[in-house]
Amino acid sequence: MAEAMVEDQDQYSCSICLDLMKDPVTIPCGHSYCMVCIGNYWDRDEMKRINCPQCRQNFVPRPVLNKNTMLAEIMENLRNSKAAPPAQKTADPEDIDCDFCSGNGVKAVKSCLECRASYCETHLQPHFDIPALKRHKLVSATNLPTCQKHDKLLEVYCRTDQKCICMMCLMDDHRGHDTVSCATEREEKEVKVKTIKNKFEEKCKEKEKELCELQKDIESHVSSAQQAVKDTKKAFKESISLIEKKCSEIIEVIRAQEKDDLDRLGDDREQLELDIAKLRAQGDVLDKFLQKGDVYFLQNCGKMPNPSDDEDCSAQSKDLINSFKNVSKTVSEFKDKLEVFCKQEADDIVNTVSDLATKTNLDLDPDFLFKIGDKVCVRSSVKTPKFNWGAHVTHKSIGVVKAVHGDTLFVNFPEHKNWKGDISELELVTNSTEQEASAQNNSIKVGDQVRVKPSVDTPKHKWGGITHQSVGTVKTIDGEALTVDFPEYSGWRGIVPEMEVVPADDQVSATNCSFNVGDKVRVKLTIVTPKHQWGGVTHRSTGTVTGTKDDLVTVDFPECKGWKGLLSEMELISITDSKACFKIGDRVKVNASVTNPKRGWGGASHKSVGVVVAVNGESITVDFPEHKSWNGTVSEMELVSGANSELCKFNCGDRVRVKSSVKTPKYNWGSISHKSVGTVKALKLVVDFPEQSNWSGDPKEMEVAP
Repeated sequence: MAEAMVEDQDQYSCSICLDLMKDPVTIPCGHSYCMVCIGNYWDRDEMKRINCPQCRQNFVPRPVLNKNTMLAEIMENLRNSKAAPPAQKTADPEDIDCDFCSGNGVKAVKSCLECRASYCETHLQPHFDIPALKRHKLVSATNLPTCQKHDKLLEVYCRTDQKCICMMCLMDDHRGHDTVSCATEREEKEVKVKTIKNKFEEKCKEKEKELCELQKDIESHVSSAQQAVKDTKKAFKESISLIEKKCSEIIEVIRAQEKDDLDRLGDDREQLELDIAKLRAQGDVLDKFLQKGDVYFLQNCGKMPNPSDDEDCSAQSKDLINSFKNVSKTVSEFKDKLEVFCKQEADDIVNTVSDLATKTNLDLDPDFLFKIGDKVCVRSSVKTPKFNWGAHVTHKSIGVVKAVHGDTLFVNFPEHKNWKGDISELELVTNSTEQEASAQNNSIKVGDQVRVKPSVDTPKHKWGGITHQSVGTVKTIDGEALTVDFPEYSGWRGIVPEMEVVPADDQVSATNCSFNVGDKVRVKLTIVTPKHQWGGVTHRSTGTVTGTKDDLVTVDFPECKGWKGLLSEMELISITDSKACFKIGDRVKVNASVTNPKRGWGGASHKSVGVVVAVNGESITVDFPEHKSWNGTVSEMELVSGANSELCKFNCGDRVRVKSSVKTPKYNWGSISHKSVGTVKALKLVVDFPEQSNWSGDPKEMEVAP
């Protein structure tokens, strides 16, 4: 009997103190409590309500509390016979002790900001049961930070001094400062931290996707190489000993090419795996950081890691899918022409294997790819067609082939009749693709956030002050015509095929433009005339924000104090802004948002890439291939990186030679050799060798000669 009572002792515990009842009393609803606990509970109720803590039944008047003698005897027997209570988890040195447990330190699970105390699971229960305590704010167990000067809880954040303070400090040293509650400041900064965490997760997913695609490419590449070896062996076994020798040479080249590719792809795979592990680790750090208390969070928020786009190293193996298929075809043709062209064809096979990275399905006869009447569109991988886009042709435009002349197609698009394009830039359109494109064009609705497609050079009704970066709201749609309200131009007219819906993430970044007092700003280059006029200010003027209200900002410019403008018309000037960090030798081009440079084009264009030769304040001097010593403005330029990195390592006049690791240059040897040293004539790359002038080469195959 006693053992059963011990095992079920929870039913004899007071729901207020969570211990066995002392001087138990039973109230009218039938529930029992310690006499002291229920009395204190009724006395502390701010609303002066007399009710049961469990069933909430109200009693009027207040019941008289009498000891339940029978229950008291049971409690006494239970105390005498009960086993020792289970041991609480003791606190480790780095843990917080419960302030209400006696003896050895017991680990606290929560801290109360109102009580300024930490509780274990047992002593925390009243905060969940007692209404008055339910309103207290609980946080993960932590050493509650207090003000060293006033011994008060730090619950206010001073934005002026960037520190946490107590209420006494607010009335003393920080009077008149910009202050908010720690919770409010945390909410604002927590959004930024969560945004950073989301970036880590997005990058992790991107890396995982790239890793999966890379694995498929490797398997396909290996399979393609194996098939090429098999076909090569079969063809050469039917030939004479001389051909068997050439067969071995070709197999060696295939194996070497396969090994080079797999070595490179293996490095890419390892890098992706390292990047994924790093991103996950940094994401875990942010998860733990988000569990910290307000003060610790605010004091260490700026030290948290942030993903950098500069560390991205995406694997590029798209050109390796089925890359060895053409070898089998070339070997079969070689067999038929063996007697006449033995040596010549064997060398061609070697060249075929070496050039696989640049081979495409367009090696086939183009007349068999497209026929008159076929429906075609521009490939999504083509940024600018060889003969330009024309009036309003885009990637989503679908036209009908009118004529085929060699590598050139003539297509009738709805936006441009008799459009001229290169056959390698076009692809066939199936019925499903056409339906998809049509549905996408019809998906724009009134109220959508839209912008001009990147492929549209000049809209049908002109720019009118907006740019590719401008985001506006669709006001009306009439057939293919639509009206859009942009910050730079209200009531702008355009056509549906020229526009695209802005993704949700871009909309957030486009609309959440805000500045703080003291920020350095300037008028965006895309603004032709600010809403409240220039007032002596120009695009080159740099001012300091002195105030913001709704969508208005007040700025002190050197040319105009108290200048007023719209938030959407302004942009922050960052110390790390690349436009302000050009160095002599950097490769630059005119920013795509600049319609006409301040000092004119002078033969250059948006596609021109030149080298910085001088920087003087806002003035910059650039050597373009089309115009030497071209003068421009720093704010009009942007750095060129990535694709031109190999080309950037050479300058006109440099002495160069072919790398010793290159067996056959991309554009063949001509009259030169590994020992030939020439002078760079043009950065495309054109070199004058003693053995051959105007020799063309691939920058990746070249090195500066000692």
